Amino acid sequence: MKTVYSVTGMTCGGCVNRVKTKLADFAESVEVTLEPPQVVLKSPTADLATLNAALNKVGHYELHAIEKVPPAPKQATENAIEKSWFSTYKPLILVFVYILLVTLAAEYTHGGFVAHRFMPNFMAGFFLVFSFFKLLDLAGFASSYAMYDLLAKRVYNYGFIYPFIELGLGVAYLIKINPLLTNAITLVVMLFSSMGVILAVMNKQKIRCACLGTGFNLPMTTVTIIEDLTMAVMAAWMLI
Repeated sequence: MKTVYSVTGMTCGGCVNRVKTKLADFAESVEVTLEPPQVVLKSPTADLATLNAALNKVGHYELHAIEKVPPAPKQATENAIEKSWFSTYKPLILVFVYILLVTLAAEYTHGGFVAHRFMPNFMAGFFLVFSFFKLLDLAGFASSYAMYDLLAKRVYNYGFIYPFIELGLGVAYLIKINPLLTNAITLVVMLFSSMGVILAVMNKQKIRCACLGTGFNLPMTTVTIIEDLTMAVMAAWMLI
């Protein structure tokens, strides 16, 4: 028998791990997701009050019984999904648009568009901006990144190093340091990073994407795959 609870107080992958570890003593198996924030207990051995008392020892987490509500009309559900998609990915879209506009403005000052000049500048902006958001909460990023990245799962400290790799690549693209080496490193890093994302999406893991750090609640979807592979394709293009 499975019991499902909603949970409040979780903000990152570290919270998910703490809740899952604490509740493991009270059920045959435990599943915890950040999106949606819920806990699924198989054959629980304790009531709700006992479970919450245990969670209070590791953080400000609280389980809540899920009340059954009648299903929403189909049209209303579709509108809610559409609105949710745009509101969810608005920060990511804005970041890409801003980087694109600045890069195109730089091309305009040169009097024409040159792909092999545009792409390094775009990638410089991408890596510098994305590393900035990750460094705002380095520990939180490392915790979230370890939920899906293949290397960070095994070497937790890699999550603390990765934002600095992006920062270094951003600076390298900006000042044109050894373009061949920079593109080769980018291709390897982004392809490897996308592997963990692809597996997470294929396994339908309901976890937070850490691409913009912990400041935004972005779910792990095909959008993240496209983001990583776009950088890999650009790097490969410039290696040709």
